This record gives sequence, C-alpha cells and structure tokens, in this order.
Amino acid sequence: MKIWSGHQKGVNLGGWYSQCDHSRERYDKFITEEDFAVIRSWGADHVRVPIDYELLEDVDGAPLEEGYLRLEKTIGWCRDNGLNMILDLHKTAGYSFDADEGEAGFFDSEFYQERFYRLWERIAGRFGQNADMLAFELLNEVTEKSYAAAWNRIAGECIRRIRLIAPDAYILVGGYWYNSAAAVRDLDPPADERIIYNFHCYEPHIFTHQGAYWMPTMDQSFRIPVTATYGQMEAASQKMVPGNVAGLDKYPPEETLSAAYFEAYMADAASAAAERGALLYCGEYGVIDLADPEDAYVWYRMIHQAFDKYGIGRAAWSYREMDFGLSDKRMDPVRERLLEVL
Repeated sequence: MKIWSGHQKGVNLGGWYSQCDHSRERYDKFITEEDFAVIRSWGADHVRVPIDYELLEDVDGAPLEEGYLRLEKTIGWCRDNGLNMILDLHKTAGYSFDADEGEAGFFDSEFYQERFYRLWERIAGRFGQNADMLAFELLNEVTEKSYAAAWNRIAGECIRRIRLIAPDAYILVGGYWYNSAAAVRDLDPPADERIIYNFHCYEPHIFTHQGAYWMPTMDQSFRIPVTATYGQMEAASQKMVPGNVAGLDKYPPEETLSAAYFEAYMADAASAAAERGALLYCGEYGVIDLADPEDAYVWYRMIHQAFDKYGIGRAAWSYREMDFGLSDKRMDPVRERLLEVL
C-alpha cells in the first residue's frame, strides 16, 4: 500500500479550536507556540488540528477574520518546527458527531451544504498555497450509515470546488460509524491521487472508553485491564457498549488482546485503499485517562504494530486533556517508552 510521507507520526490538538467554549482565553492559552516544539521533540512529523465552524464563521455564516489569522499563525508555528498539519473541520453548521451540540439537518439541507462548500472554498482560498505541508479534512466522524450516499455526494462536490482553488492539496475523507474502518470500502473511489481515506480506531471501546462519563450505557466505575480475555471484554461490551462488541466474539474467549486483533480490524480498509490506489490514514486513536497508564502503553504498542504492517500514518488523540491527554502528568511514567512506538 502507498505510504503518506510526512504524516506517519502525529498528534491531535483537540480542545483548542474545537470542543471548547470558543473564548479568546481558550484560543490563546490552551495550546501555545511552545507546544509545537514539544511535539516535534517527541519525534512527530505532523499535527491534526480540529476546528469548529465557530472559529471561522459567525452565526449567519459570515467569515471571521480573527479566526483565519489564528490559523495562519498556527500554520506558521508548524512550519517553524518542521511539522506538517491537517486542518480538520470537526463541526459544521448543521452537523456534529456529538448530538449534544444541537446541530442537525446537514445531510438533508441544501442550505447547510452550500454553507459547508463556501466555508471550504474560503479555507482553500486562504491557505491552499500551503499544500506542501497542509492537508484538508472535510468533516469529522459521520455517524449513521444511512448518511453514506448523501455524504459521498457532498464530499465529491466539496472536493470538486476545492480543486478549483487548491489543486495540489491533500484532502481527507472518512466514512460512517464515526469514521469506522469498516466504512472505508463504502467511500466513493478517490477523485484523484491526492485523496486520503481516513478512519479512526478506539477499539475495543470497552477498554479505550472504560468508565467514560459521556457514554450513557457505561458504568462510570467500570475498569478493565488490557490483559482481560476476549471473552471478558465481549461480555462487558454486551452489557455496557451494546451493539459494539468490536469483533471480540471472533477470537477464542480465553485468549487476550494482541496486535493480530488490530491487523484484522484494519485489513479490509487497507485492502480497499490498495485496490483503489488511495492512501490510508488513521486520524484518531487513543485510550481514556481512566485506564492504567501501563495498560495504555501496551494497547498503543499493539495498535502501532498494525499501523506499521500496513504503512498507515496516524495521529493520536490527544496532546492535552480531552480525557486522553498524552502530555498529562499521569502519563509521565510511560511517556518515554510510548514515544518510542508512537
């Protein structure tokens, strides 16, 4: 499979321009220029920068110059530190992967879709000249499979419009079920050689999201080690992540998680990308801060073996806080070892 050079080892900057209160204080202080030097010292070659549309648009869709200037500065900090960058639209008017955001109607609304296209046209016009180090990710985590046809159509039109302005930029497209690897095959064939198929991997959820307060069926006191058997993980999944046993039932119940599990999870996505001559990338993966750091390290080590087998570039979620922070103090005992495999 083709390898996306310069985007093999990355970190997300979640919570900075996205999933936040969108205050100037948050923008100014949550991530600073010094953090880019730290990330580079970790051996990373790129960052993924999630943004919400509120950074760049007012409530009526008019552009906010201050937001564009902030992104211009962010791109400069990446250049100064030898980092490539992915600009990820985490939320657009009418759609968010998080239902609590109250955004709705995007996939049925020509008005919202046109606003989405115009936003990307502005982004491409402002930053398209940075195609040597800046890639565009159209939209984060489409949820329902029922949106697949509409999303393929919308993504295709958006790519067409971006290409009129920024013909050389890499563009990332992910599928339904929150960018599931299983959805990659249902994406339309790439429009050109600079389209990236994108997926996320937090499998098995029962381990990576143990105790997650935002999951209504999850017992917040629940904890499970990475050494739990497939049978134990499946049983807990059936109870607390109904409908998402994540393929755990395909393995001998007495055996434990291994790199082979992740290789199998990614296999069809890797095959689909290879058949179509597309690049494949994992934009998010990580372990909740409630898990034991040593267990988290083992999980990262296993998933990285699978990434390396297929030549898949990736960006871990997330640099600071956001319930997954790699720079948080809890990770101090394992961070040096973790960075060797990240």
